[in-house]
Amino acid sequence: MTSRAGEPFDTDRAAAEVTELLTAPVPADGPTTAVGDPVTEEWTVTTGAGFRIVPLWEGDPLTGVYAPEWNDAEEAAASHLAELARALDARWGPHRRVRLDGPLMRRQGGSPVEPLFEALFSQDLYGDLEVWGPLDTGGRWIGLISGHSDGDAPFVLAALVSDRPIPEPAPFDGPL
Repeated sequence: MTSRAGEPFDTDRAAAEVTELLTAPVPADGPTTAVGDPVTEEWTVTTGAGFRIVPLWEGDPLTGVYAPEWNDAEEAAASHLAELARALDARWGPHRRVRLDGPLMRRQGGSPVEPLFEALFSQDLYGDLEVWGPLDTGGRWIGLISGHSDGDAPFVLAALVSDRPIPEPAPFDGPL
């Protein structure tokens, strides 16, 4: 669960929060740390060497929800991501998609993955990244991602800023 539970999605608010990430503090090095609200322990931010990840929206829990309502929730998350990506495309130009299936499969096979990708997976953000950058504002990179951990967990939309390029990871070439 995130600190955004119960908030309606608002594209303008989310775009403003993503833009604010361009000036947010990003550690130069050090361990990856996920922080939760002190009272509720709901996820609020993850920081690591060169990046910061924040939740922008959380859907409703899917406990006891089946198709077609489950499909509607999945489509709502995808729609929010696409709508926000269009807004950011208008601001920064077209984004590119960075597929994360290779790092995810390596992680599932017990191999280490890049700290940024490990941080995303640790928050159950298993989708592909929509990436802009480097941006004129200090050469930072911005990314959006949506995901959820299992059939009962809500969908989450998150944003990240990185002071390093976000390259396309190598495809998975190991045994399945």
